[in-house]
Amino acid sequence: MKITIYTASTGSILAEIAESLNPRTAKAIIQALPIRGHCNRWGDEIYFRTDVSVSEENSKQIVEKGALAYWPPGQAFCIFFGPTPASSGAEPRAASPVNVFGGVLQDFNVFRNVKNGEEITISKAE
Repeated sequence: MKITIYTASTGSILAEIAESLNPRTAKAIIQALPIRGHCNRWGDEIYFRTDVSVSEENSKQIVEKGALAYWPPGQAFCIFFGPTPASSGAEPRAASPVNVFGGVLQDFNVFRNVKNGEEITISKAE
């Protein structure tokens, strides 16, 4: 399922939820759409709290650039686009294991423009 990630700094960015990766997580995210929040930056990761509540599902700590993931301890939607303070190299590394459920389909480097506290909206793509 295609979704749109919108911030004032990035405009609309197309992404995809891949239900085959982590079906319980993907289903919970889809059912919660649209999701709104305020961004927190942690290195080259954006995350924000949601009302979604899902336990770990095929969780991992090192993810691909452009990955969309859910962080169970913080009930957070995460967008990874480069190294974080937990990384030992250029790979994106979460603070603790996350459930990857999709990816950004456009240039994820635009997320470097997003500031702490900036509003973000995730919605179904039209």
